[in-house]
Amino acid sequence: MEWQDVFQSIKEENDFTELESTLEEKYSTGEVFPPREQIYTAFELTSFENVRVVILGQDPYHGEGQSHGLAFSVNEGVKVPPSLRNMYKELEDDLGIVRTKGSLRDWAKEGVLLLNTVLTVDAHDANSHRGLGWEPFTDGIIRHVSENLEHVVFILWGKPAQKKEKLIDTSKHCVIKSTHPSPLSAYRGFFGTKPFSRTNEYLEAQGRRPVDWSEQE
Repeated sequence: MEWQDVFQSIKEENDFTELESTLEEKYSTGEVFPPREQIYTAFELTSFENVRVVILGQDPYHGEGQSHGLAFSVNEGVKVPPSLRNMYKELEDDLGIVRTKGSLRDWAKEGVLLLNTVLTVDAHDANSHRGLGWEPFTDGIIRHVSENLEHVVFILWGKPAQKKEKLIDTSKHCVIKSTHPSPLSAYRGFFGTKPFSRTNEYLEAQGRRPVDWSEQE
């Protein structure tokens, strides 16, 4: 199975006409992130069959030049945002791995699907595209990964992400939950949860290759 098959199946179950026309208008009249050609970067870098981990984010960064279609990731050369900085702090505490760049393209190529529940946002207006119609699409992605693949780790940080657990067959996948890595909540139950080592321990126990979380050139 490939992403195109998954997309087709989701489109047969849902009507995205309104979403498509709204996005058409927003991209042509205003400033929307990520750039239109980068909305589906996560699926371009991580093939369906290669998904080993799903890290679920909320919506893209809304600052200039930040988002490029991968949850939590920013373009090369962009300052590392606070939530990602806390993820890196936990990674260093957990596995001793130090990362300095904001781009997570290397994780995506490792089979980590960096999926936001909403794939676009108006400039400088967080959550502005929530409810436009992306949710049935990304819910469908989660469901298809759950139904058609085996032994995937789903990392759900924060309450919005954890609401998606109902889409996941927990009898054949691993779900790792904690508070969100944002500065508002990281000290209330994110730090010390060791999501990176726990992910690899589960994958190895299932005979799957662990993720190389280190920074690749």
